[in-house]
Amino acid sequence: MSQLPDLAKRLVVGRALSSSKQHEQLLPKRIALPVFASDALSSVAYAPQEILIALAAGGLAMYAYTPWIAAAVVVVLLTVVASYRQNVRAYPSGGGDFEVATTNLGDNWGVLVASALIVDYTLTVAVSVSSGVENLGALLTFIGPHEVLAAIGVLVVLTVANLRGLREAGIAFAIPSYLFMLSILGMLAWGLVRLASGAELKAETAGYELRGDETDVAGLALLFLLLRAFSSGCAALTGVESISNGVPAFRKPRGRNAATTLLLLGLLSMTMFGGVTTFAHLTGAKFSEPSHGSHLVDPATGAEVTDAEPVIAQVAHTVFSNFEPGFALVAIMTALILFLAANTAFNGFPVLGSVLAQSRYLPRQLHTRGDRLALSNGIIILAVMAGLLIYAYDASVSALIPLYTVGVFVSFTVSQIGMVRHWNRLLAAEGDPAQRRRMKTSRAINAFGATLTGIVLTVVLVSKFALGAYVVCVAMPVLFLLMKGIRRHYDRVAEELEPSGEDVVLPARNHGIILVSKVHKPTLRAIAYARATRPSTLEAVTVAVDAEEARRLQDEWDALDLPVPLKILDSPYREITRPVLAYVKSIRRKSPRDVVTVFIPEYVVGHWWEQLLHNQSALRLKGRLLFQPGVMVTSVAWQLESSHRLKGRTEPPAPGASRRPPRTGARPGAGSVSERD
Repeated sequence: MSQLPDLAKRLVVGRALSSSKQHEQLLPKRIALPVFASDALSSVAYAPQEILIALAAGGLAMYAYTPWIAAAVVVVLLTVVASYRQNVRAYPSGGGDFEVATTNLGDNWGVLVASALIVDYTLTVAVSVSSGVENLGALLTFIGPHEVLAAIGVLVVLTVANLRGLREAGIAFAIPSYLFMLSILGMLAWGLVRLASGAELKAETAGYELRGDETDVAGLALLFLLLRAFSSGCAALTGVESISNGVPAFRKPRGRNAATTLLLLGLLSMTMFGGVTTFAHLTGAKFSEPSHGSHLVDPATGAEVTDAEPVIAQVAHTVFSNFEPGFALVAIMTALILFLAANTAFNGFPVLGSVLAQSRYLPRQLHTRGDRLALSNGIIILAVMAGLLIYAYDASVSALIPLYTVGVFVSFTVSQIGMVRHWNRLLAAEGDPAQRRRMKTSRAINAFGATLTGIVLTVVLVSKFALGAYVVCVAMPVLFLLMKGIRRHYDRVAEELEPSGEDVVLPARNHGIILVSKVHKPTLRAIAYARATRPSTLEAVTVAVDAEEARRLQDEWDALDLPVPLKILDSPYREITRPVLAYVKSIRRKSPRDVVTVFIPEYVVGHWWEQLLHNQSALRLKGRLLFQPGVMVTSVAWQLESSHRLKGRTEPPAPGASRRPPRTGARPGAGSVSERD
């Protein structure tokens, strides 16, 4: 029974991998593309829909602006991809935007970017999984009433898959990712063929009326609505930054391979997003969200339509109206790619967390690799945060989207400004004309990218603040302050632990104290061990909770003629901890240069329930003694017969255990016996 938890872990996560296998986990471009690009590619499923939702608030006439907004989004997308190709070549270590900002703009800017990326990665998982469940519901209608439960279930599966290791997860996710690309590109090609042959393609919602709350849109109201639609469509850009944070996962040459993957991502994303948005416009697809100020009405019945399919499903239904399996393929692959889009964050966030942990902005445990050489702690933390968001927002894509793009455009803008500073610094020291021309071209690309993403960031903040973006504006400063606080703690501890001259001075004397409850084998072993350490003075100490029992203990002690004197501490209120602490403090007060070593006998038991059958007063005492300066606590183990069953058991692996050879004879749980049982 004791090995069942470890067996279950092996079945779920897989066998542990040695650190020497790390190079085998690196990804070729054909696997890296679906692993890191699935987030940006999956935005095809919801970015066009979000544009239509935003425009719908102004009524049907606003849909005429759809192609122009999509074109603007494509321009921003290509600019960001071109800019990040400079990033990954210049900074291939995996720090991404955080490293760029920290190196070129300072620590505070780096932490700001890190807080933005943490928010963005969490929202990537929540939005992708929620959108995948929504799209799958278009095919499997029974999922509708249970979207939150289904989303949490998918999140658990993704977490387990990533805990099994980057390469294994990448191979598992590559096939559905490529099938999604083929299904969307195939749908666009099929639609073009049908249009060229003269077929009339009209979506099911084409004949519906669209009623927006803003019936008369002009002037500033029109501009604001267009800006809101543009900012919603910019959700198509999320995921680009993941490649810059995941460069260490690529095979060498890492920078060049990452840049090539980014180029492929840009071309595919542009084609798929532009194509789906164009077909949504051509087929007359409509989508409304009452919470965003629009209502879809069936003119035949006058009733409001609340169950319209997602826009990409409407396009697929229309294009494949003469080939139903085509629609089923698109619906299934769209749901899968949305689930797998969360995998982009599962690969980017742990690497970012590891870099931040190395820089002492996050707990050091985030830098530790698990049995499968994955950054397990980061994966689990991301899953928990995303799960809480899914639950809090009822797996609603429309409710989560307004929170989505703020963080990513903060990181885009700051990173590109940092890259401009990077090129300026290199240009100041470069004399080769050819190299200077190349650097100036790169600087121009990054400068244009910084300007454009800065404008988009302003638009996103203005247009989405009231819709929920204020939550991100609160979360980012909180994360910023948290990371700065963690860094101050680590810096303070490092400064406190810095060796100084007095640290090597030997204490004047060592006073040994053996805690005793009764005369038995563990006590005799503790006495023998304490004497072997040869302290300056050694005495046994017991607390007289019961006077009669204390006298009996003294008689037994004298009868055995033990070579250590027994001191009985009085305790009129039947306390054990306070009298011992007071006695230890009194020794320290008399001679502050001395140290006191307290020896505590301990049982080693073989069953968890045996722990409950013994008092834990000495364990509490141990915890209090650890806070006393100049006091050392030593546990002296005594193995009970029940512990023999665990001898030779392999130690349950902890995070990072694959770095060292397995060890047998692990110490089972211990319960204190230096107390009254």
